[in-house]
Amino acid sequence: MVNLAPAYAALDHFLEEKIQQANIPGMVVALTDREHLLRVFTYGFADIATRAPVTPDTLFEIGSISKSFTSMLLLQLQAEGRLDLHAPVTRYLPWFQVQSTYEPITVHHLLSHTAGITSGVDFAPSSRYSTWALRETTAASAPGTHYHYSNVAYQALGYLLEELLHQPYAQILQERLLTPLGMHATEPVFTHETRKRLAVGYEYFYDDRPNLTASALAPATWLECGAGDGSIAATAADLAIYLRLLLNKGQGSQVLSEANYHLMTQRLIQMEKGAFYGYGLFTSERDGSRAIGHHGEMVGYRSILLADPELGLGTIIFVNGPANPFGIANFALKLLRAASLGETLPEPPALSTALPIEHVAEYTGTYRCGDNDKVLVITHEKGQLRLEYQGEGILLARLNASPDVFYTDHPAFALYPLRFVRDKGKIIELYHGSDWYVSEQAMASTTFTPPPHWETYVGHYRSYNPWLSNFRIVLRKGALIFIYPSGEEKKLTALDNASSSFRIGEEEYEPECIHFDTVVSQRALRASIAGGDYFRTFTP
Repeated sequence: MVNLAPAYAALDHFLEEKIQQANIPGMVVALTDREHLLRVFTYGFADIATRAPVTPDTLFEIGSISKSFTSMLLLQLQAEGRLDLHAPVTRYLPWFQVQSTYEPITVHHLLSHTAGITSGVDFAPSSRYSTWALRETTAASAPGTHYHYSNVAYQALGYLLEELLHQPYAQILQERLLTPLGMHATEPVFTHETRKRLAVGYEYFYDDRPNLTASALAPATWLECGAGDGSIAATAADLAIYLRLLLNKGQGSQVLSEANYHLMTQRLIQMEKGAFYGYGLFTSERDGSRAIGHHGEMVGYRSILLADPELGLGTIIFVNGPANPFGIANFALKLLRAASLGETLPEPPALSTALPIEHVAEYTGTYRCGDNDKVLVITHEKGQLRLEYQGEGILLARLNASPDVFYTDHPAFALYPLRFVRDKGKIIELYHGSDWYVSEQAMASTTFTPPPHWETYVGHYRSYNPWLSNFRIVLRKGALIFIYPSGEEKKLTALDNASSSFRIGEEEYEPECIHFDTVVSQRALRASIAGGDYFRTFTP
């Protein structure tokens, strides 16, 4: 018999440290094999205000892990002869429409995120309307050619299920999956009644800028959800029942055939190096091991389901805050693998995002702004980068382990990260919002002539959408840049010279677009993305 106790102890020690390092309010971790639940770990608070602890019975929103449930339901209908995956979506959902010059979008394309459509911004309380509003968007590439993750695609699939079975999505999910599997603690959709059992979700206090792991938290915006892309709330032990279904490839069940399991886990389209998407699940191949799973993200919640199908081991992790649980899940799975094979247990991943000391000097130096007289001086002390500013030495922290992106919450710099730019491996520039700085060791052009009307679009835009509440548009080096609150940025590509519409990104196959209008006093007051409206706000 395999002794898993050392693996449990190593994981528990790592999780205790991770909770503190990542400022995680509460967390639950479930470990399972093919036959039974192995262990459930709980940490922290389901409600910080009342100090109510997370327990094994605490309910969490599982987010996009729900997509695999929607996929499994559709594959059931295919097996029953009621659905053709390669038929146009409009055969089953006549009102589904996307502006396109390409072949029709099929169910297969929506399942695999290869429809060439927007991810959606969940701008309306009704996801049915958000799905209908796809007719106001344009497919950017031929179906089946590119991977682009799309929540609205799975919302459409949920409504397709309703059309085929003439039942609400919640009833379909309950009767065809949750009840047969014995997932009695799981809710197919969440409403205010569900909220009574849920852990309180938390997000960073500041929603308009990057945040470090130690940044302050606040209770997240509450919302109901009943769509096919992410409506399930579950306990970790209950979701482990579903995970065992996958580990057994459906054997012994009436809800999943082995053929459908292989459809869900097929390598249909590459997501990134070493990772592929099938129907509602990804498959990754790293370090000589294969894993299947899916991540989940809701407002105030993060989750992951990750499993090794060869060894029959898996883990589920729920967090009621903004921390990314993937690294935790990956380490937990590595521990289970090693213990089951009788190998030495792996060392835990480094918790620090500190820069390796040998690389610190790469960033130091004087940087002069390309279009004004600002100067930034970067030094280092004991392996940490410092920004010298008005007599202060401001420490810079690496942002989310990104190799060349750093952050400080100093008021003069808090809205944007400091992004170092390399050429042939050597750092030549430094970006901060609209400002761009050139290293003294580099030469760069300082003459750019963007169309004059582009200044009209620069600004800070907001909506009441809890998923993407705001973004900023800056003009830097003659280009318009879309900057997410996280600090991630994408260049805007004009759809034509005189247009007020832009692609968010530089690749032609990227389907996200933004349109500016309502110009008053040479300032656009509105920006629309995927049918959702954002409005210029007064804050910088």
